[in-house]
Amino acid sequence: MVLFFTSTSATPPAIIYMGRDKVENEELIRYAWPQDVWFHVDKLSSAHVYLRMPDGVVWESIPEALLIDCAQLVKANSIEGNKKDNLTIIYTPGDNLKKTGDMAVGQVSFHNDKKVFHVAKRENVVVNRLNKTKVERVVDHEQEKVDRIKQESTIRKVAAAEKKKADAELARTREAEKAARSYDTLFNVEEDENVPRKTGRELEEDFM
Repeated sequence: MVLFFTSTSATPPAIIYMGRDKVENEELIRYAWPQDVWFHVDKLSSAHVYLRMPDGVVWESIPEALLIDCAQLVKANSIEGNKKDNLTIIYTPGDNLKKTGDMAVGQVSFHNDKKVFHVAKRENVVVNRLNKTKVERVVDHEQEKVDRIKQESTIRKVAAAEKKKADAELARTREAEKAARSYDTLFNVEEDENVPRKTGRELEEDFM
């Protein structure tokens, strides 16, 4: 079972989720969406909390109010961390999580960078607000992955079709402009050809 929470600190509201135990955490490490952001208490045992990134938001610039929600949820779901103040919460994108065969169940490291967020103390107002939105449900991770890939593929195809259409329209516009310039040049040449040309004698007289 996966626990889902709704954060109203973002507009539109953001989804936060986590597993109930280390076995479920292992599943989430494997199936987390690449763009989801993973949160954990630094150097202590805690829940693995994930933020499903809102559209248009990148992990380097998550709004602070949303970071607070995720960090407070991590702290509240750490047996030891919940009792401590001045905790450090680490977070990183899902595709930066590194799992090797020699790691214990639920244990994870990173390929590259991570960021930290400091929590001075537990804020019950935040935790209670999130807990009121908690929903527990069974997730078919494999099917969810298939659906996500299919949806992302559809979005890419639509974007490619729109770009192709825009490129074709731009090409037609350029061809029309090119044809118009050619027609104007032709018209000017024809006009020049209709102007009576002076003979050599007439030109000499012009300078006399």
